[in-house]
Amino acid sequence: MILQKKAKARVVVIVGRPNVGKSAVFNRIARKRIAIVHDESGVTRDRLMREVDWEDQRFTLIDTGGVVVLDAEGKKNSIEVGIRAQVDAALADAAVAILVVDVQQGVHPLDEEVARIVRKAGVPCVVAVNKCDEVQHETGAEEFARLGFPFYPVAAQHNRGMGEFMEAVLPHLPEASDETAGKPLRVAVVGRPNAGKSSYINRLLHNDRVIVSEVAGTTRDSIDVPFTIGTGAQARHYILVDTAGMRHKHRIDNAVERFSLFRAEESVKDADVVVLMLDPELGPTVQDKHIAALIQENQKGCVLLMNKWDLAMEKGMTQTQSEPVLRQVMPFMSYCPLVFISAKTGLNVHKSIETIDAVAAQTRLNLPTGMLNRTLVDATRRVVAPAKNGHRLRVYYAVQVGTAPVRIRMFVNDPKLATKQYTDFMLRTLRERFGLEGAPVVILYRARARPETGNRALTRRPGRKTAKQSEDAGNDSDGPFGAEID
Repeated sequence: MILQKKAKARVVVIVGRPNVGKSAVFNRIARKRIAIVHDESGVTRDRLMREVDWEDQRFTLIDTGGVVVLDAEGKKNSIEVGIRAQVDAALADAAVAILVVDVQQGVHPLDEEVARIVRKAGVPCVVAVNKCDEVQHETGAEEFARLGFPFYPVAAQHNRGMGEFMEAVLPHLPEASDETAGKPLRVAVVGRPNAGKSSYINRLLHNDRVIVSEVAGTTRDSIDVPFTIGTGAQARHYILVDTAGMRHKHRIDNAVERFSLFRAEESVKDADVVVLMLDPELGPTVQDKHIAALIQENQKGCVLLMNKWDLAMEKGMTQTQSEPVLRQVMPFMSYCPLVFISAKTGLNVHKSIETIDAVAAQTRLNLPTGMLNRTLVDATRRVVAPAKNGHRLRVYYAVQVGTAPVRIRMFVNDPKLATKQYTDFMLRTLRERFGLEGAPVVILYRARARPETGNRALTRRPGRKTAKQSEDAGNDSDGPFGAEID
């Protein structure tokens, strides 16, 4: 039997030893798109992986820990254990590797070791000779030719040489496929009456950078507005769905409004991403919370838009003051990005579309199995697992079994031992490491006997997904808290 080699995804992985500037390279590349961040400064989180746009090329960027050697007292070289496992797992999914080195320290033995790891993995590699802050530093880059890969002098901190460097990286990515051309993703715009949904749609209809066609409709029914982001094979196709204002059911007094509410609720259920429009003057109301709960109940990606911000600013309101209030009133939507816009003036309207596009990508993110397990390894070491009647929850391994929502199946000794608090902690950990802003994430538990030697519990050693595990992963039904019981 001949096994076909798995096709590489559009994944770029950054590797190297500590203190060479891997994080600076990661941040410099990642910032080439408008990242999903809260408008309040200082709350952007570090993460392991991010969807990136660079010169109209979309790909997944992965960072890894610095490769080090621990040889004191005869300890085993750590390249063969934790960090090496992380690097190997990332390289297994990568189409191209970026090896970051430090020009001011010259070629280090660990640089050569990382180069050997990349070469053994069979992944194309481009060397970023970092910290070339001055022109005279670039002469030292020639020394890194001995690593056997193309090299480019850069200064990620100061954005020197990054354009030319990325021109050498991007050709190694496989061709992109327009997965949304045949079935555009649906984006439903919902909210209370008079929140500004129709004004927002009308503003988009005149935005030549985004909208490619417009569809007329009525205010009582849902209106479908096709639009496209990007061009060529990288284009993403969407249907923007305008909906009638969603009043509380008890305040509806005629059949027309009742039908409009039904259509709006159906639009949420059919959507891939839901945009919840809010009014800053009224603040998040009880009805806003009901709508948000509907979005969460249907496990949809979500973007929060605070509209009419031009009027709010005239009254002295600030984003720094308003966002904490919203987060406090709606803490269960804290993972959703918030954009302050004005449909009337166009303030941040284009940014809102980019945010919707980014959330849609997050809902379809495939987490590399090795990196997923390593993240959960770290999580299980940070907290004590729940226990009952002398039995403690043990996690053996995890696999991703679906997207939109992102579904993670964790194989454990007894799903009944999993508590909501423990599941919430795992969800926070996944979001901290992989981002997933605006994307619904579901953790499902399934009982499994203790693995045999060589496939130990996840708390000791993360295992890769085997063919048998993949087969098992798709044959379960959900229980409490996502618990799955054989």
